[in-house]
Amino acid sequence: MLKVALTGGIATGKSYVLGRLKDRGIPVIDADDLVHEAFGAGRAVTNAIGARFGSRFLNQDGSVNRTLLGIEVFKDPETRRQVEAIVHPLVYEAIHKWFDTLDGPFGVASIPLLYETHRERDFDFVAVTVAPADVQLRRLLDRAAMTDEGARQRIAAQMPAQEKASRGNFVIDTSGAKSDTDRQVGDLIGVLRRIMTGSKPS
Repeated sequence: MLKVALTGGIATGKSYVLGRLKDRGIPVIDADDLVHEAFGAGRAVTNAIGARFGSRFLNQDGSVNRTLLGIEVFKDPETRRQVEAIVHPLVYEAIHKWFDTLDGPFGVASIPLLYETHRERDFDFVAVTVAPADVQLRRLLDRAAMTDEGARQRIAAQMPAQEKASRGNFVIDTSGAKSDTDRQVGDLIGVLRRIMTGSKPS
């Protein structure tokens, strides 16, 4: 079983690429989905966040107010580190348990903060999505109700996309047409299959 991580900066097309991999029959898991689940009412992560930061970060139903917490996290690096210390260990534990359930040549886990959390060595292969900073900014403003300043804060809070790309084994540039991204996804699958048959990526 080849453990593959998919990472990249915010708004660089990770979700789109993960969707295309799933469409091709590749087992996938998304760390963002795990975080969303962990922020539900009564969850250990939610209880820890409420205890650490106060009930104002919780919704009336007891779940985490992701919008309010997100604003605080991206404007205050110390808050971000504290939230990550609560969330990330459980997310990685869930991802590794998921890999243990697979019966196939490889699976792909989308992990936006892979390099920021220094967990790239947990995986056999890393694919990185990239897009120019102006494209990231435009995508964020188009898809989310946030200010230009807020969008820039989110981009700046992560390692630059090109630095992530320099560390990865495979890079998918999503700044062009979707058909071009789809072709690169197909190339990635081909590389992974060659690895499983004994060849190494160039």
